[in-house]
Amino acid sequence: MQAIEIYTSPLCGFCHAAKRLLKAKGASFSEVDLSREPNRRAEMLQRSQGARTVPQIFIGETHVGGCDELYALDRAGKLDALLKG
Repeated sequence: MQAIEIYTSPLCGFCHAAKRLLKAKGASFSEVDLSREPNRRAEMLQRSQGARTVPQIFIGETHVGGCDELYALDRAGKLDALLKG
């Protein structure tokens, strides 16, 4: 499986939904909680080309975007292939 990194905030319902889907797929991920590591927000902004909202999800070298984009990939049948690389 590809390495997955997700930038989150603890009060974000979309963050929880995205993590729930990834867990349901059996995917492990590393989480960057921006409330605990606010200095990493600049890193997220750079990697996401300016996206300010959380979650911001990266699968391998691919910037997926947020929760809506993650679920859209799943509905389109493309998420499993992306997770496998």
